[in-house]
Amino acid sequence: MSNRYIRHYSSLLEGLESASLRRKLKVSESASAPLMKINGRQMLTFCSNDYLGLANHPELATAIKKGVDLYGAGSGASHMISGHSLAHEQLELALAKTQSAHIPEVKALFISTGYMANVACITGLSAGLNAKSTATDKNNATAHMSIYSEELNHASLIDGVRLAHKQNHAAIHVYPHQDLKTLESLLEKDSNPFKLIITDAVFSMDGNIAKIDQLLQLAGKYDALLMIDDAHGFGVLGQHGHGALEHFGITTSDPRASRIIYIGTLGKAAGLSGAFIAAHPSLTEWVMQKGRAYIYTTASPPSTAYGLLKSLELIADESHRNNLNSNITYWKKNLHLKQWQLMPSDTAIQPIVIGSNEAALQAAKALDTLGIWVPAIRPPTVPAGSARLRVTLSAAHTHQQIDTLIKSLHDIENQ
Repeated sequence: MSNRYIRHYSSLLEGLESASLRRKLKVSESASAPLMKINGRQMLTFCSNDYLGLANHPELATAIKKGVDLYGAGSGASHMISGHSLAHEQLELALAKTQSAHIPEVKALFISTGYMANVACITGLSAGLNAKSTATDKNNATAHMSIYSEELNHASLIDGVRLAHKQNHAAIHVYPHQDLKTLESLLEKDSNPFKLIITDAVFSMDGNIAKIDQLLQLAGKYDALLMIDDAHGFGVLGQHGHGALEHFGITTSDPRASRIIYIGTLGKAAGLSGAFIAAHPSLTEWVMQKGRAYIYTTASPPSTAYGLLKSLELIADESHRNNLNSNITYWKKNLHLKQWQLMPSDTAIQPIVIGSNEAALQAAKALDTLGIWVPAIRPPTVPAGSARLRVTLSAAHTHQQIDTLIKSLHDIENQ
């Protein structure tokens, strides 16, 4: 038996299925690696964000085990109560050090996920900046903060912006992808006293890098803060893997550097989980006081923080980045598509645009038949008509494995 709600949502699911938009889970039965056991089958994977191949690194596993011995299994409470362990504190100091050459007096705040970090940061920064006509008339608030969000920003940034508008009455502007002329024209007309520009550093479905240096110039020119979500850059970009700010050579000698709020993710190149916010102590402290996604959640297990200290040591080893960059160069040199389009990217994210949802799914299924896992990405994650195969490369891939993927793609495209 089913009630009308069950029937309604069943009908909606059928609609997703018919539009080739229904997502389905696969079960990984082995550790993250180029070769994995998926739903009982051995698969060659080009789908993870484990860019440096650290997720299954033995030294990380050993560090986490030691962290459990030292601190137990769970944190037991939120950071604001008793859940903030010595391991968390040491990790925040180490994370701040990765950005100390780029942000003056930087302080870091560790948080459970990248999604939560972005939501906490955006809603926290916008809290308290908008005047209300009366204490009870919340609907007639006057916006004192304007938020400028990049068109292709990650869903977590989009949701944070929407919440900032709903909760704190921030004025929202979405500027076209990498179109800084339009962004400047919007900033020129803005009379609000507080402004926040938000961008991904590496765009997760395209692989290209934001113009961070030019965005910082605009932030300085129009007295705005600049929030950078470096989920796919931390650990990968820059000589030491410190991310987008190191990549662009932004240093504390730049008077505009204090305007930066940097978000780094620790579940991708760093190989574990979590994220951090790095900024001037006044900004970080305010987010800690007002970021509800930080305040009202249990802290991550201390063993995770302890393991991440080892991860930062491994990131400092340039050999992982050298292997990854070698794989990216090899892939781009040897892939030759006729109809499909490899998007311009110098990062580990190498999307191939196919077009329709059905065609992208068919290509992914054809690869799956050959024992290769590359996901098909469809709307709403990407714009309609630009469904794609999202190939991600890792330092752990071999050239032989990349050759296998390239040959398979050539064969499928020519069918």
